Amino acid sequence: MNATSPAKNDRVPLNDRGPLSKNEMAALVARDIPQGAFVNLGIGQPTLVADHLPADSGVVLHTENGMLNMGPAAKAGEIDPDLTNAGKIPVTELPGAAYFHHADSFAMMRGGHLDICVMGAFQVSATGDLANWHTGAPDAIPAVGGAMDLAIGAKKVYVMMTLFTKTGAAKLVPECTYPLTGLRCVDRVYTDQAVFDVTPQGLRVTQTFGTTLDELADRLDVPLLPAEA
Repeated sequence: MNATSPAKNDRVPLNDRGPLSKNEMAALVARDIPQGAFVNLGIGQPTLVADHLPADSGVVLHTENGMLNMGPAAKAGEIDPDLTNAGKIPVTELPGAAYFHHADSFAMMRGGHLDICVMGAFQVSATGDLANWHTGAPDAIPAVGGAMDLAIGAKKVYVMMTLFTKTGAAKLVPECTYPLTGLRCVDRVYTDQAVFDVTPQGLRVTQTFGTTLDELADRLDVPLLPAEA
């Protein structure tokens, strides 16, 4: 795989506006995916990334239910009930799309053949631990899916989530309190208020949206590093 990183000036710049919408977050992730990369998009918000990839990106999207070269979400008139992503959302296919058995799809995931996976999360720890399949609540329905396989199999793991819950609790935490999906597996966290790189030195804030590093430090119980000059 010859994935080529985008130029620095292709990244979304810092701005003084408010938090990002789900689609703006998805566009940000899409711009950071290298050309020609093989990518899996998790269920939920990450599926929106498919709608923001340039037609000439060469990015090959993989779905765990057995498809390569998935296209954007299907619009009215394009919907084929037999053509869906892992979240059962109708999608389109791009030229060269291929279909295969579920077991072969998981072999791709576990075998290190994916450059990037983008997943949602309930929590991410300061060291990159991921919790995204169960809140531990007695009435919660566990949803393991292929998350554990992707967390250890993809070369890079990106998380896309809101930074805080509806009650204001931080999802970026010192240690995960929910059941773990994977240990030290997350490389980058995209949120509506900032982007964080997980580094050996700690969490580095590379971009902010409608907030500042100091404001984030006041609301998060984790040490934060500034963006590198």
